Amino acid sequence: MGIEEFFRMLADTHGINVSVIYDDYDRTRFLHGFWTTTWLSLVAGGLSVVIGLAGAAALATPSRPLRWIVRCYVELFRNTPPLVQLLFFYFAIGGMLPMARDARGDAAPLISNTGWAIVSFSLFAGAFNVEIFRSGLEAVPRATGEAAEALGYTRLQALRYVGLPLALRVCLPALGNNLVNLVKTTSLAYAIAVPELLYAAAQIWSESMNVRETMNVLLLAYIVLIAVLVWALERWERALRLPGWSP
Repeated sequence: MGIEEFFRMLADTHGINVSVIYDDYDRTRFLHGFWTTTWLSLVAGGLSVVIGLAGAAALATPSRPLRWIVRCYVELFRNTPPLVQLLFFYFAIGGMLPMARDARGDAAPLISNTGWAIVSFSLFAGAFNVEIFRSGLEAVPRATGEAAEALGYTRLQALRYVGLPLALRVCLPALGNNLVNLVKTTSLAYAIAVPELLYAAAQIWSESMNVRETMNVLLLAYIVLIAVLVWALERWERALRLPGWSP
């Protein structure tokens, strides 16, 4: 007896209906949701790291207006709920944009719901990453940058080749925590009908009437996804460790 037949038998005889295993249609929808959540996490996570680096570099510049803009951005996105931010981008900003035309010539939003989810989550996590990278840069001894400049590096080169690599080692645990939190935050995309894990699971249990079983599978899927991310971050942290160096 194969695994699909076993779970079909459980559904028929004991009412344990794990349809995402034995039903092709439900399994396809769930796997598509898993891939959407993974892709959303990767893209938003990568963009948030870029935003964090750019923001931390801007805070290190002598330009007061630039530092003020970054500070306002950080305070705005750190002190408002991510769901409110997502709905604001999707309905308030998205509603003001002109409509585009799809391949069939029909009217379509200029930015899709998935696109707005990426924008919102990237900016939300990026605000925390700005502070994470800023604290990492401040943890690097000032004498390290001065030594690099004494060797002929410009201030920008000292930051790029000396300051940032050392700061990354300091802030990597906090950065990892923020990326893990971002993966969990992607479930909020359910509110604007992005077909991620929670959205797919809700469709399945509303049709198959198996809320308990699908919720267990959903929980397991998030545990697996986050466990892989944590494992990769731990490997990365060990690879970057410098024996004998601490801030």
